[in-house]
Amino acid sequence: MNDDMVLPDRAKFASAADYAYAALRREIVEGRFAPGRRMREVELAEHLGISRTPTRQALTRLELEGLLDLRPRTGLVVSVLDMDAVEELYEMRAALEGTAAAMAAKHASPKDLAALARLVAEGETLDRDPLKLYRHNRELHDAIHVAAHNRYLEKSLSALQDAIALLGPTTLADKGRFAVAQAEHAAIVQAISQREGEKADRLARTHVLNALETRRVILAKERELEARREQEGA
Repeated sequence: MNDDMVLPDRAKFASAADYAYAALRREIVEGRFAPGRRMREVELAEHLGISRTPTRQALTRLELEGLLDLRPRTGLVVSVLDMDAVEELYEMRAALEGTAAAMAAKHASPKDLAALARLVAEGETLDRDPLKLYRHNRELHDAIHVAAHNRYLEKSLSALQDAIALLGPTTLADKGRFAVAQAEHAAIVQAISQREGEKADRLARTHVLNALETRRVILAKERELEARREQEGA
């Protein structure tokens, strides 16, 4: 069990199952529960300070959302994505992020635009802590999704972002990617603010596909390192 597990305020949730779901989901999407990690119901319930029933309900919900997989003779584990899944996720996200940016250019309120401008400005002052980068990036993209004013699109993109989080540290932590991504964010927000829907769509799609290129490099390096370790251990 991860003793560093960050537990949310239980009083904010209507049920123990909702509390367990929120706590476990955050551990997964923020990378503290790594892909392949076994999710033992008894240990999780003990650490959360609740009974097994709501813990089981939370695990079932996470499995239905694709964040957990049920493996024979092992039980539930944090999902591991293969390269085909990675390509499919980013392809779908590029399409939906483009749509969200275009819709935000059409529907964003002055309050939405102010929030986006604030987040772009905050990005200039961030340090390079991977978790802080992930949280800020997620907040900025969430703000674009909110500005699109389409609840179904917002829900779909949230699920995609959760799935991509299974891949590990944000691509923004990769050398050189943060500065490029920050400039891309600023350009997307500018297009939204100027009500240029087609341009916002194009920029958002390019932004996601550039992140995919970085992710491919990261995953290739990880596979190379794993192969080297296997050779050394043989």
